[in-house]
Amino acid sequence: MQPEELFKITITDTSVKAEHPKRKTEEIRWEAINVIKLINTDQGPWLPDVWLALLGDNHGCLIPQGAEGFDAVYQIVSKYPGFRFENVMESMQCTGNAEFLLWAKDPD
Repeated sequence: MQPEELFKITITDTSVKAEHPKRKTEEIRWEAINVIKLINTDQGPWLPDVWLALLGDNHGCLIPQGAEGFDAVYQIVSKYPGFRFENVMESMQCTGNAEFLLWAKDPD
């Protein structure tokens, strides 16, 4: 079993939630997302090494690439205006520790 398979991702019209038997459950409402990043680590293959980070003011939700539901969440957020697809491509070529900004909410 791959480590990503232990994550349960739940998507609703209002939020996304990531559950794992050994981690605190994380949930964020779609409207509360201020920043979206891909976070790469050098921890693979024993631990997830690419994470989709949905970040709000004081909370967020991390979803590992390879978890069931990752692609569905990515399909939703990749439609946000100004989504930076070039940074997705850069992340996929990275094997070290790095963060790639994909989207940020315009300040009001």
